[in-house]
Amino acid sequence: MAKISQSTQIPVNTNTPNADLFVNKKFAFNYFIICMAMFILPPYIYAKNSNELEHIEVTARKTVENIQKVPLSVTSISDSKLSINNFESLTEIQQFSPNTSLQSSRTTNSTLSIFMRGVGQEDPLWGYEPGVGLYIDDVYIARPQGAVLELLDMERIEILRGPQGTLYGKNTLGGAVKYITKKMTGENEFNISTTLGSYQQKDLKISGQYELLKDSLYIGFAAASLNRDGYGTFLTTSIPGQDKENYNKDIFSNRVSLEYTPTDNLFIRLNYDKTSDDSNSRGGHRFIPSIQTKEAVPEDVYDSNISLPTWNTVVTQGSSLTFSYTVSPSWLFKSVTAHRDNYSKVNIDFDNTSSRIFDVPAIYDDKQFTQEFQLNYTSDTFSLVTGLYYYDAESCGQFDAILDTLGISLEVRGCNNSKSMAAYGQSSYHFNSKLSMTLGARFTKEEKDAQVYNGFVIGALYPESSWVPGYTRDQNQVDASILKVLDDSKKWSRVTPRFGFEYQQNDTLMWYTSYAQGFKSGMFNPRALKAEPAVSPEIVDSYEIGFKSQWADFMRLNTSVFMLEHQDRQFVTVLEGAHPGELDQRLGNIGKSDAKGAEIELSIAATNALSFDINLGLIDSEFTQALAFNGTSYDNISDRFSITQTSDITSNISFNYDFDSFTLNGNYYYRSDYQLTVLDQLMSQSGYGLLNLNLNWFSDQGNWHASLYIKNLTDKQYLTGSFGFVTKDKDTGEYIPGFSGDKLLMGYYGAPRTLGITLNYRFN
Repeated sequence: MAKISQSTQIPVNTNTPNADLFVNKKFAFNYFIICMAMFILPPYIYAKNSNELEHIEVTARKTVENIQKVPLSVTSISDSKLSINNFESLTEIQQFSPNTSLQSSRTTNSTLSIFMRGVGQEDPLWGYEPGVGLYIDDVYIARPQGAVLELLDMERIEILRGPQGTLYGKNTLGGAVKYITKKMTGENEFNISTTLGSYQQKDLKISGQYELLKDSLYIGFAAASLNRDGYGTFLTTSIPGQDKENYNKDIFSNRVSLEYTPTDNLFIRLNYDKTSDDSNSRGGHRFIPSIQTKEAVPEDVYDSNISLPTWNTVVTQGSSLTFSYTVSPSWLFKSVTAHRDNYSKVNIDFDNTSSRIFDVPAIYDDKQFTQEFQLNYTSDTFSLVTGLYYYDAESCGQFDAILDTLGISLEVRGCNNSKSMAAYGQSSYHFNSKLSMTLGARFTKEEKDAQVYNGFVIGALYPESSWVPGYTRDQNQVDASILKVLDDSKKWSRVTPRFGFEYQQNDTLMWYTSYAQGFKSGMFNPRALKAEPAVSPEIVDSYEIGFKSQWADFMRLNTSVFMLEHQDRQFVTVLEGAHPGELDQRLGNIGKSDAKGAEIELSIAATNALSFDINLGLIDSEFTQALAFNGTSYDNISDRFSITQTSDITSNISFNYDFDSFTLNGNYYYRSDYQLTVLDQLMSQSGYGLLNLNLNWFSDQGNWHASLYIKNLTDKQYLTGSFGFVTKDKDTGEYIPGFSGDKLLMGYYGAPRTLGITLNYRFN
């Protein structure tokens, strides 16, 4: 769990001799077990084994390939693995991918924080761009709000680690996550499942498909109602009649698809999906008693206090049209047209007291349209993936920072709109039966325009009337005080290359080496106080060497070693300064960092009934430059900066054992300590492990499936996110209050131990 000082109950940095010893002992045990599995089990199994692993196909390079032939670090998780492990949301996938962090990190269940190889997104505010791309059926999801996707009617999840700037474009400089839904099987069927579990969990899922025209037109559907009480409670609220559940779940999600195959070479698919998340705002755990209200630190880490409404609303929906035409055995044309939008109304209580010390009610409103045309060619010696891409997005928002201590409210609102056009191509050429070369590049031209309004009014200000009972917003008063401080546009263009060699030593062993570049979009400061210039895109240059091997048919071992340089990192140049957390933050390309590491993935079919999956991720990442504006010039304070959400060690050991009509499976996931705040290591999480077990039963006819699961069996407490609006006195180590006049240091936690049972029935 989080490292806590015995005297003050404040999280402290785990980089102390005792903490390191503790973490290293735990890792040494895990690493020993992994080494035993990797280097002792294989020869033993090899001598006795005639079993086979499943054949895995992926679309990591926008064409269907055997995962063992793809010269990338790719993890693919099938629908069967998702089902028998009882995965519920995208965040659980991190356990099966090394050097990957997927967290629902702060005040909502639905806002996703993704980091890969030390690259991600610190701030989910509109206008800021992600460092890892997220895709649903080849459609890019631009914003993190509503991106904690429920795993509904899935075919597989693909996780691509390392820059994907050539085929996938901007904002994939750390990697990409691909969420791929099921296609129609051609058979009429209907599935229904229900789950009952801890904290009054009550889930209902239905899915199915129906043939409308024989052998050509099908309709498919899926829907889920997901409900659970909170892990904790809002102990005090200043608004009567509020739901006091903290960390609860109230989600409804649905999807409808039409698939039409009029001829053997033409395929058309129309998708629509919508998710409504009405779960409460998540209250953070205070680590320091309030000096304003004298409220104590709650005993339970899932309990909190709040002075805002507890409700949140996140609605995300989208539609897409996919057109795929096989021109000839060598040529394939594909078009993907999509529109998505997200609307969120959220309540963020930064102080987590019953007083309005620092309350931020906010609205996020995002829309995007994308169009991609793709043309692929394949022959025995040469393959080519080419395409044109268009992206048009509007990202807007508004927040009111209510500061009762100062008697004012600050309002910031505006839009960061973006248009992007790209042309790309990537080819693979086989010099002979063993040696091949990959060469690719993408040209992107991008334009952004931004408007930012900023100012303050006397008293408490909310985005809309009736946000709290009896409140009426005086728009005339607001318009007189909130001024347009920025109205500007900027254009960028970039070529992102990829280059590599592959050597197929034999039928079961491939070596590869590659260089790839990714970039993160330039942007304007959505919190600007004046007409400051836009910041340039971030750039990552990555170098990777690896091999993919298949030992007979029962063992698969893939490894990679990588190094990356991250330049022009976008950060605020006025950081915490004399007033921690102040909203006067100028944005600039002020940071540089680098990372080096390794990843190992091993799968073993030990017997016809027993199989193992093991992965290990190692990374050493650090800032080499971080510039802070001192009023006249810049100081390099990289020694105060940390790469957040990035553990030096991530590992997972999972097993699957089939007997009679049952399957017993489980996994132990371990990650070493990681920082939760960029500056001054205000909060960190020490290393921890999660143990999960599942028992599945399948009927002989295959219609019934029941599952009993236990997640986080040992009930570990671990932080997934934080807010810190304090600084440390350099001499005494005491925490100094921020501009709100209080010591605000909050933490948000992952799920405790949960148990559940699922029953599924399939009609066909």
